[in-house]
Amino acid sequence: MIQDLVKTIANCCGINITRYEQVHGGDINECYCLHGQGINYFLKLNDADRLPAMFEMEAAGLAALRNHSTMIVPELIQHGIVNDKQWLLLQWIEKGSAKKDAMENFGTALANMHKQAQPYFGWHNDNYIGSLLQINTQQHSWTEFYTQCRIMPLVKLLFDKGLFSKPGMEDAITFCKKAAGLFPEEPAALLHGDLWGGNYMIHTGGDAVIFDPAVYFGHREMDLGMTKLSGGFSQPFYDAYHEAYPLEKGWQQRIPLTQLYPLLVHAVLFGGHYVINAKEITRRFC
Repeated sequence: MIQDLVKTIANCCGINITRYEQVHGGDINECYCLHGQGINYFLKLNDADRLPAMFEMEAAGLAALRNHSTMIVPELIQHGIVNDKQWLLLQWIEKGSAKKDAMENFGTALANMHKQAQPYFGWHNDNYIGSLLQINTQQHSWTEFYTQCRIMPLVKLLFDKGLFSKPGMEDAITFCKKAAGLFPEEPAALLHGDLWGGNYMIHTGGDAVIFDPAVYFGHREMDLGMTKLSGGFSQPFYDAYHEAYPLEKGWQQRIPLTQLYPLLVHAVLFGGHYVINAKEITRRFC
């Protein structure tokens, strides 16, 4: 029963909750706003066995973003497991209206995070993007990581599901063989990993807040490509980013390359036109 679960979690965290209500919008977790004494909290729940350690990994991703950027990230209160439920308790962020320079500040902060060179491509463990396991085997080559940990595992899943034919698989293999010449050589950067319009919001202070990460060390253009999904961010965001950390020539033409991975993720999870879009990109660049 949710009431008992909320009480147990509150006791575990040493906080007093006066009431709570469900928050709708996500399609993976049950979410609630918990009202305390002068402070609110955001609670996420999921089955402990369905997506093992998902909230532990999300907490680590949020901590990495907080520790390596000036972007606003919800404060982690605690995470754990109660009976058959895993839970994550975060600071509640209230929506507000954007300051005049909110998107410029956002773009600059992302660029400054990306400037910090990382020692390898990947992460110290696998994690999740949405409800799909994200493979993060460490590599010293972006091309090797991109093809072996991002593209081909999902293409194989789609082939096994019958959503990619043998010619589609062959196109993907050819695409991966040519990938070495498609991206500019750059050091690995800490990425949010799932930075589309649904994973940031403007809070009451007027600036952007980021959440729901799928972090790893990767090519920075992956974050930029993700921002262009579902309509993209406003132009001042990109102008400020480029001013703080100029993008290599042709980055806009490479956007489909960076969007191939999230499109494959959506193809595995939802099928439909995402499969067609992913196939078109592999054919275009092979």
